[in-house]
Amino acid sequence: MKTLLLTTSEEDILKAAEIINNGGLVGMPTETVYGLAADALNPEAIKGIFRAKGRPSDNPLIVHIADINDIDKYGLVREFPESAKILAEKFWPGPLTMIMPKSDSVPFEVTAGLDSVAIRFPSHKGAQALIASSQKPLAAPSANLSGSPSPTTAAHVMKDLAGKIGAVIDGGDCEVGLESTVITLCTNPPTLLRPGKITLDQLREVLGEVNLSTAVLEKLKDTEEAPSPGMKYRHYAPKAKVCLVKAEDKAFYDFVNNKNNVLALCYDEDTENIKIPCITLGKKNNYEEEAKKLFAALREIDEHEDIETVYARCPDTDGVGMAVYNRLIRAAGFEVIDLYEQ
Repeated sequence: MKTLLLTTSEEDILKAAEIINNGGLVGMPTETVYGLAADALNPEAIKGIFRAKGRPSDNPLIVHIADINDIDKYGLVREFPESAKILAEKFWPGPLTMIMPKSDSVPFEVTAGLDSVAIRFPSHKGAQALIASSQKPLAAPSANLSGSPSPTTAAHVMKDLAGKIGAVIDGGDCEVGLESTVITLCTNPPTLLRPGKITLDQLREVLGEVNLSTAVLEKLKDTEEAPSPGMKYRHYAPKAKVCLVKAEDKAFYDFVNNKNNVLALCYDEDTENIKIPCITLGKKNNYEEEAKKLFAALREIDEHEDIETVYARCPDTDGVGMAVYNRLIRAAGFEVIDLYEQ
């Protein structure tokens, strides 16, 4: 299969929509990461997403819409709670996914058999145009091979999926760089399942009480169902082993500088003190910059073929820092070295 590289022009969006309507797959730009889009109401098309990505079938997908009225138009939920209306008014279109009780029109394949569905209204104009032109809600996990760093450019998608999907729409670099915040409204109070640019504090400012799932910062038990994408499996990982390191500045420098065939994932302020190869995420505690650069940095690691292990500075969990930590801890397979305890 030849994968077309398209633009966000009206003509190319129509080509991509035709691929969707024929049951095919399209790499779709969003403000968070690139998504691998298919008709959310077509079970066979959804199965194609899992095949192309090599994604486990018990990992649910997010359904993307281009207008809040699409929820009723396509009959996606049994109930649109008042809390969802409040969040939509504040954060949609944007990087927030809401989980609600699903209707029978949403296929089993989309929700991994769960009785709930995750819905998002992206702000990226290219994504909105593709959804509207397809005249269908689009299921779209990240457009990468399962387990590898999520794509934030069209080139990342082409590298992973060229020859496996119909087309990729080049909508430029992703503005946010990390997947959307996911909140479930199927619990009382609502629960944050995956952190993103929209923070726990922002959600609490709007809704009041919001719980934080233990799986945000810790490993989900093997027997637990994953109510949201990105909760159950090792994700976002380069080929080299990744370890998070909790340490003061000097302790981190001393630790990594004494090792061979390793790379440091660190901050701009660290570089003058680190004697091994390093990749930076930007300035320390500038969490939005770190979020935007993280996946590209994890992909860059694979260009260093002699690197066996990556030691990453452990971010704080304040604000968007929680989202950066959430992705890094999964890239590391939950392996953390705590030099404060040594």
